[in-house]
Amino acid sequence: MEFRYLPMTNEDKQDMLDAIGVKDTESLFADIPSSVRLQKEMNLKAPVNEYALTRELTMMANKNTSTKEVVSFLGAGVYDHYIPSIVDHVISKSEFYTAYTPYQPEISQGELQAIFEFQTMISELTALPVANSSMYDGGTALAEAVNLSAAQTKKKKVLVSGAVHPEYQQVIQTYAKGQEVEIIPIKLSNGKTDLNHLEALLNDDIAGVVVQYPNFFGQIEPMESIQKLLENQKKTMLIVSSNPLALGYLTPPGEFGADIVTGDTQVFGIPAQFGGPHCGYFATSKKLMRKVPGRLVGQTKDENGVRGYVLTLQAREQHIRRDKATSNICSNQALNALASSVAMSSIGKHGIRKMAEMNMQKARYAKKKFIENGITVVYEGSFFNEFVIELKQDITKVNAALLEKGFLGGFDLGKLDPSCQGQMLVAVTELRTKQEIDQLAKELGDIHV
Repeated sequence: MEFRYLPMTNEDKQDMLDAIGVKDTESLFADIPSSVRLQKEMNLKAPVNEYALTRELTMMANKNTSTKEVVSFLGAGVYDHYIPSIVDHVISKSEFYTAYTPYQPEISQGELQAIFEFQTMISELTALPVANSSMYDGGTALAEAVNLSAAQTKKKKVLVSGAVHPEYQQVIQTYAKGQEVEIIPIKLSNGKTDLNHLEALLNDDIAGVVVQYPNFFGQIEPMESIQKLLENQKKTMLIVSSNPLALGYLTPPGEFGADIVTGDTQVFGIPAQFGGPHCGYFATSKKLMRKVPGRLVGQTKDENGVRGYVLTLQAREQHIRRDKATSNICSNQALNALASSVAMSSIGKHGIRKMAEMNMQKARYAKKKFIENGITVVYEGSFFNEFVIELKQDITKVNAALLEKGFLGGFDLGKLDPSCQGQMLVAVTELRTKQEIDQLAKELGDIHV
């Protein structure tokens, strides 16, 4: 057979049209004006059989370069981390792979328990008591936090550090526009949030302050100092976007008084696959429990005293409290949340800390080797697993040369800011070996000279 499925026959189509009382397929589109409808055949290739199609798509896919073929030092929000093999085994099970939302808890206990475990682990990492059952990605989760702060405080101004991921900043701007929230940028000082500028911007009209920890440039923000600046601010919320792997070692934002912590769990069990899909997390304090976007999974007992899991405190606009909805999120990343849950469970609490330490140690080794090879490291502050280097060459050309040597180079910061021309953001994860780091340092040193 040419098909993996049984295609619809003309008789099948006619039976369906007869059943709904429609003459032909064209009649189904009668309400759409002919002036806006395509009046010709679409410019598509003629259909082929399954074998030919699979072969063509495989040849196209093989043109891509993956991290299985080259050594990646590219980060900037998407990272090449260890993924336990058990992750794919679990998420490939049909009951998880095809599931959408567990509306019927009595037949969705496995998925609900997995999501509950996800919430629990995020809560432990962030040191905040409430976490939801995942969001689209880190950027949308942070934007939801910004809107929540404005709605909760009834204020319309939010301060956002310039060291927050630039794409996250764009998402924040998009979300804020609809809510008429003004986004005010905070300047940088040596790759971190400028505390003097932050202090000058603070007033009683500020709904929230947004920082990233570690920030986009890999630097670790002075969270304690930022929190102290907010102590005398009425209602102003501290919103933090955090890499959850880094929180396996760093002091969690909840201990610095953060009101909302968001981030992306791509670092746990989700491969770097064309930039998505990812899985955002959202953690907060108990007082904001009923304002959390998305959904929460709760643990309960049935009439026989047996432990069970249910969706709880739902404020989703499509079925309850539409007029009071705090968000327009209509789905979650259940499968990716499951992947992260399995990865975190497999690696374990001590394993996550060790994994975070390895990232820090290897990044510091790379920094040392770069300096030995005559490469300038831009910022001298504390960092996690990313740091900025400066070269005398165009970064696009440098990365092209590195690719020929089997390396996926760092992110070109000149794409974001003309003042950063010649600067590269390098990420070093636990997967990078001493030999790979040494070789990259040598290649960059040769190019730099």
